[in-house]
Amino acid sequence: MMGLFAKLKDVLVKPAASVEQADAIPQEGMLINAYCTCAEVPALQFAHTLVARRDLSDPELAPHLEGFVGYVLSRGNGEMSRNRYHVMRHIQRVRQHLSLVVEDAQLDAFADWAVRANAIVFLRDGGIRDPHGQVLLSASGEEGDGRAAVPYPSQAWERKARTDAFLSDRQMPPPQSLPPLVSEPELRLRTPQDIAGRAFAMLAVAVQAESLAAKDPFPVETLFERLRSARALLTPKEQAFLLQEAPTESEVAQFGWRYECVFLLEWAMGLVDELPFPSAICDVPLTTRLLLDAHDEQGLMRAMRMRPDSEILDALDLHYRLHWMTRQAQLKEQAVPAGLDAGVILERHRALNWLVRFEGKEWDDVDTPT
Repeated sequence: MMGLFAKLKDVLVKPAASVEQADAIPQEGMLINAYCTCAEVPALQFAHTLVARRDLSDPELAPHLEGFVGYVLSRGNGEMSRNRYHVMRHIQRVRQHLSLVVEDAQLDAFADWAVRANAIVFLRDGGIRDPHGQVLLSASGEEGDGRAAVPYPSQAWERKARTDAFLSDRQMPPPQSLPPLVSEPELRLRTPQDIAGRAFAMLAVAVQAESLAAKDPFPVETLFERLRSARALLTPKEQAFLLQEAPTESEVAQFGWRYECVFLLEWAMGLVDELPFPSAICDVPLTTRLLLDAHDEQGLMRAMRMRPDSEILDALDLHYRLHWMTRQAQLKEQAVPAGLDAGVILERHRALNWLVRFEGKEWDDVDTPT
């Protein structure tokens, strides 16, 4: 049966991609820009003309994707809708961008490929479509008839189902409308060296915050004598905090919570065996001692045994859904569900989003939307 792509004609608007080889684009066939979240995409085993292909090693792709997000958010009245949100998140996870011309007879084969590549497509009509050609967002910002669906790899759906079942067994089922998250084919985990360095830097600010809260602040130089790796790895906001003579109570509390982020990274590095359900704060003395015993970044890297990607992604999926629950309770001015510590969940979610490079942000700018 002829697929939806094979019925699309009279595309008029320029594609989203800036294609340097535009003069070489064949006049016959459909020009398609495919935005794939998988790090490795299947071979193009159908007749086509490849116009351009790039991944994140191309310095022009990241700004192009930022521009594409802006295009999505500017369509229509700009109100955030379900499709608009999911398309935006898909673009932020893109690892491969292909521009190719596909003849009509090959469009069904392209659709099969797009499913396996976890791709959304942009056509010359200015519309954004799912792998099967159903409209996600038109050029004017209108959504389709409900049949379109932003794709997610099978691992993401399976993980969401496991988390939903786990939380349902605990009598706290999350809403089915919450989406899947990043999964194995899309993942770009931080390097072990980056993780070790971030842990030391956060421990430095957490220790200083604790000392300030106790009205017995450490001299900063003494702090760095104990945590030698931390000084060069501080973020601008962390540096500013340590240089202040009298931080506000809010700032002290904010940086004191970083113990939870450190503990999460220690778990990811395999320094602790289990990540407990987030019902209480971490064991602060243990969290501190694990890094002090390693002495420095290199010692920590020798001791670490990074957890499998799947376990880190499981933790992210769980804490994302728990964070939604605690935020909803706070927004409705209700009690947080029993057995959950909202502060612990927030900090773990922040650290997990940093680990998986959520939105490509560095530590000071990591967000935790739900």
